[in-house]
Amino acid sequence: MKRFSALMVLFAVGISLAAAQTPVNLYGRGAQGPNGVVAAAKPEASEVGIQILKKGGNAVDAAIATAFALGVLEPNASGVGGGGFMIIKMADMKEAVVIDFRETAPKASTDKMFLGPDGKVVAGLSSEGGLSVGVPGEVKGLLYALENFGSGKLSRMQILEPAIDWAMKGVPVTVNLASIIKDNFTKLVKYENGAAIYLNDGLPYEIGDTIVNLDYAKTLAKIGAEGADAIYKGEIAQAIVNEVQKRGGILTLEDLANYKVEVRKPVQGTYRGYTILSVPPASSGGTHLIQMLNILENFDLKKSGPGTAATAHLWAETMKMAFADRAKYMADTAFVKVPLAGLTNKDYAKELAAKIDPAKPMASATAGDPSKYESGSTTHLSVMDKQGNMVAITKSINYFFGSGVVVPGYGIIMNDHMDDFVLTPGSVNSVQPGKRPLSSMSPTLVLDPQGRSFMTLGSPGATRIFPTVAQIISDVVDFGMPIQQAIMEPRLFQMASGNLNMEGRYSINAYEALKKLGHTITVRGDYDAYFGGVHAVLYDYNKGMLYGGADPRRDGQAAAF
Repeated sequence: MKRFSALMVLFAVGISLAAAQTPVNLYGRGAQGPNGVVAAAKPEASEVGIQILKKGGNAVDAAIATAFALGVLEPNASGVGGGGFMIIKMADMKEAVVIDFRETAPKASTDKMFLGPDGKVVAGLSSEGGLSVGVPGEVKGLLYALENFGSGKLSRMQILEPAIDWAMKGVPVTVNLASIIKDNFTKLVKYENGAAIYLNDGLPYEIGDTIVNLDYAKTLAKIGAEGADAIYKGEIAQAIVNEVQKRGGILTLEDLANYKVEVRKPVQGTYRGYTILSVPPASSGGTHLIQMLNILENFDLKKSGPGTAATAHLWAETMKMAFADRAKYMADTAFVKVPLAGLTNKDYAKELAAKIDPAKPMASATAGDPSKYESGSTTHLSVMDKQGNMVAITKSINYFFGSGVVVPGYGIIMNDHMDDFVLTPGSVNSVQPGKRPLSSMSPTLVLDPQGRSFMTLGSPGATRIFPTVAQIISDVVDFGMPIQQAIMEPRLFQMASGNLNMEGRYSINAYEALKKLGHTITVRGDYDAYFGGVHAVLYDYNKGMLYGGADPRRDGQAAAF
């Protein structure tokens, strides 16, 4: 097993982070202010949102400006060529609204498109190159939110200007970005348009360099001037189609012109009196987030305590059952009937909770039967203001640098979200034309027991997203942790079967006790990006203060005023 950090030693002798008086703003990631907070994956992006709030914009204005800026500042993770989900609850709205701008499968897609002549999946075909590209939804999604929920005080171009400025003056290369570029060097080299932007004369950029993307600045300026039509019709649309098809894809002008944003009702649940609002399919995240919290509500986590083997065991067993159900039931509800009410039902959760043996782990979990209870690397940002307006956006181009396909003259990295389908026929999540691939993205809002805006949060991290979000909610609700401390806590992750993954800061005592119970454990880094990068804002009504938390596992930083 890897060496233990100093923090692990503190845990080993029974001292928690709180008891050790660790500052809640460890690493300077958090921020607090009475008027508004933005927490995003780049400090510059968070500051973009704060400046929009200071100019009189509302939380949606700030979120959309921040989102466009993230596409420049964190180009490996999201942008115009991708898609995602957003959940909005303004203070005067009775119900929250979900904006689904997830990519869709092109019209010419089939459930056998990634299979070779032998009927087997062709490695890499769904994760790189033109065939991996889904119809992007980001621009239509972000602008729909701006037009329908923005303050109307700022023009579209004013919202886009900060992102344009960053693309023109250049993005600072951090330790994290330099590492990602080096890790994806082969992909960048393979696609010369991407190499021209993200490599420096054929070599990875070094820490402290800046990456200028004038082509992308031009694209954003065109969006500012013309709106969504700039991407879905005309010269940019034609350039996207040409490049994707040149790289073996099937995307057409018709696919782009016909893309539609879906406006949905959130999935809703409660956890110990707090209301949880999150995204429905085609994201699995919100449903299974609520399902997991429903299961855990049957146990006294406060008594078992944070960071203990007993609590970790409950999380692991809960995740196993949620992932078993996810594999069997979850898909785009426009194509498949998903038992959402059953999956989020508390009686069903009680039935699953009864399967957990505190003395030993189940080898693997099988899907339950929720029917009898019936009646998408990534980035995330959270915004809340003093009125209690809340926005959470999770968006992605999937793997770092997406498909590798970059549109010449416009600097757009195209997604590879076709990889999120099951690549063989016969699954509820198999490929179908127009279908949205299953995602784990989980932008989430939490209301306090009085029904007031309390927390907005989310994370990147593929299938680790909703378990990570659930752990943060539990740390705040069960253990009363400040939001930054909850983000700093060590995390774990467990699929329906296989090893239990844990960060290296779990205590030696917890590690040994879990092994004794029968868990096979993979120990990962102390602050491992595998477990996502949470960005959250919490409202403390007693102090009249908003607190933003950001994740050291990424380049996250909150900003406030």
